[in-house]
Amino acid sequence: MRIGSEEHLTLLCREFIETHRAFDPTTLPWPALDETGTAKLRSLPFWDEAIRTEQRTGAKVSAYAALESPPLLREAVALQGYEERRHAQLLATLVERYGIAIDPGPEGALPRNLEWAFTRTGYGECIDSFFAFGLFALARDAEFLPHPLLDLLEPIVQEEARHILFLVNWVAYKRHQRPRAARPLHRARCVAAFAGAAYDRTRSAGNIAGGGVSKDGFTASGAGAIGGDFSLREFVARCLAENAYRFAPYDPRLLRPRLVPTLARAYLMVTGWRRPARPALESTG
Repeated sequence: MRIGSEEHLTLLCREFIETHRAFDPTTLPWPALDETGTAKLRSLPFWDEAIRTEQRTGAKVSAYAALESPPLLREAVALQGYEERRHAQLLATLVERYGIAIDPGPEGALPRNLEWAFTRTGYGECIDSFFAFGLFALARDAEFLPHPLLDLLEPIVQEEARHILFLVNWVAYKRHQRPRAARPLHRARCVAAFAGAAYDRTRSAGNIAGGGVSKDGFTASGAGAIGGDFSLREFVARCLAENAYRFAPYDPRLLRPRLVPTLARAYLMVTGWRRPARPALESTG
């Protein structure tokens, strides 16, 4: 299959649409928590930012979907917008169910360049989710929260993997639809979008390390809340294994994100770390 072909686009959109899971956050079997479990939930510092981010992302993606073509691609992007808004609804249902006070703030205005916003947001998710996959696994290992509650949050984690898979293939498709002379400019714009998202995350991590608050991505703000006796190398190795695990169910002909996993592998190689990969998920398609 040639990347950027109509076959590539059809495979991408069909894979994304057919792996969508239907559920209503308000009717999920939310488990009862004791005082300790509720206190742990309330101690997590990212609920406001998480809900605000998902709401704004859903609005941007949904608005951009109306500009896309052909119809199959428009349908896939619109579905992603729906899933992002459902993430916000699931988190809002959670905080209401367990009495967590939040203030996500008013919805901001939509950006003028929706395609750029879609790209920049997607690259931010590439960075956030790589580390979130590892954090989620560590939270399960450490039994930071009851497994029934983590099971309800599982769809958000897996849908983020689907969104990243869609992004990297969408970027490749868009690039190959341009004349050859225009492709380097498109690549440069993508590099700028990724660099901007990476800068935002680095700045947030620095704010948190200095006792501040994360405003650009909420993954880093929850990292210190999960206790555990593990080193940075162990955490990066777990993120790398979980990243492979999350993308394993999808058609191998589709592109996977490469930059963040490559940097993680380089770090582990330099530090002499070796760890076996996690078994693959069963196919969801």
